[in-house]
Amino acid sequence: MLFNSIPFLFIFLPAAYMGFWQLRKKNHRFVWLTLTSYVFYGMWNYKFCGLMVLSTLVSYCAGLGLLRWQEPRVRKLCLIAPITIDLLLLGFFKYFNFIGETLTHLSGWLHAPMHVSTLDIVLPVGISFYTFHTITYVVDSYRRVIVPTKNIFEFSCYVSLFSQLVAGPIVRFRQIEADLDNLDRADRKRWLDRGWSFFAIGMMKKVLIADTIAAIINPALKEYGQLSTFAAWLCILGYTYQLYFDFSGYSDMAVGLGYLFGIRLPQNFNSPYKAASITELWHRWHISLSTCLRDYLYVPLGGNRGPGWKTYRNVMITMVLGGLWHGASWTFVFFGGYHGLLLCLHKAWGKHWTRLPGIMQRAGTFFLFLFGLIFFRSDGFGMAWMFLVRMFSWRAATTALPGYYVLLAVLVLAAGIAHLAPNTFELKHEWRPWTVTAFAAAYLACLLMIGGGHPSPFLYFQF
Repeated sequence: MLFNSIPFLFIFLPAAYMGFWQLRKKNHRFVWLTLTSYVFYGMWNYKFCGLMVLSTLVSYCAGLGLLRWQEPRVRKLCLIAPITIDLLLLGFFKYFNFIGETLTHLSGWLHAPMHVSTLDIVLPVGISFYTFHTITYVVDSYRRVIVPTKNIFEFSCYVSLFSQLVAGPIVRFRQIEADLDNLDRADRKRWLDRGWSFFAIGMMKKVLIADTIAAIINPALKEYGQLSTFAAWLCILGYTYQLYFDFSGYSDMAVGLGYLFGIRLPQNFNSPYKAASITELWHRWHISLSTCLRDYLYVPLGGNRGPGWKTYRNVMITMVLGGLWHGASWTFVFFGGYHGLLLCLHKAWGKHWTRLPGIMQRAGTFFLFLFGLIFFRSDGFGMAWMFLVRMFSWRAATTALPGYYVLLAVLVLAAGIAHLAPNTFELKHEWRPWTVTAFAAAYLACLLMIGGGHPSPFLYFQF
């Protein structure tokens, strides 16, 4: 089920919301949110609900074990066992075929032919996100950052919470623990305006900007070999804004839904296209993922400690695995390695970068990120190479790009918002007559677009 769909907006959300606030006891609200979240998830494919149940129970039992036993070896077992199970499940569904195809191609290059059969595997939506939830919970419990909960209803609510289940933000238990503990005392009106404001803004980002861009550039990208130089630049520029408004729009909607149910979710985007360096950009882009990679991978590897070459090694390992997390493809691995290299270069020579005028720093950072997205968007290296050739060798247009003027207008709007306007967390979210009128008009436009066609899935559902 999609946030930007008629069934969600007019059936699921009203029912979930009204049912939640009719309940008074904490456990009843935990159970209600868990059940509605499983209904939400099961509308995509109910068969994979069992997978989430398994991951939830394994991590919950591990938390109880860490709470009960203090012997180091037993505690380490309670840490390693659930993480291993979670990673094996993620590895099978997401990377089994990728590993098999890679081994087959590698054996051919080595003149030792070996064929590894692939399976018809359906990737469960959201598995990368709820796996991070359970792993961070177990690790934080092991580190004694949090006290594991004994309440299975609370933990199952945390793992399955529908507002951020399938595309984040990646929420650590400690970030919402206080709100979960006080769920029975939540005030429905306290965050009501803020919640609807976040949700509406996220919907506008997704439907009015991201989906409009996608409707124009997606058909063109299917025929990327026929693109002119100008059209190729427009398409990759369009995708750069589409990805941001699509994913930050989802994150805003998730935060808004959290507020509606008395749960404050963390910020996931902080105006990343205003960043003046690639390091700053990763502090602003997909914050929940980048901080998880930092705290649970980069720092345990050694972080900035030790000789400089070890720091660069740790950065490269972290970013390559971060790229692979996005998808089972060598283009994602390259995307991660590309950003790892940029981060290393900035660590080594960042002082020279800061001597540039501020506008050049921000523009340079934006276009470095844009070039990386060529590989992020491409189906393979052939498509990426063709895009680079088209962008940097002149080819005149034979026909106009369909929707050219609409695309230009939306890109100007998107650029103004992304580079100059305050982000959703910086707004006051005060309902005044002119804001109510503007929101009502824009939200009605969203509903007309949703009702007039098929709702478009969020880009990060595939990751």
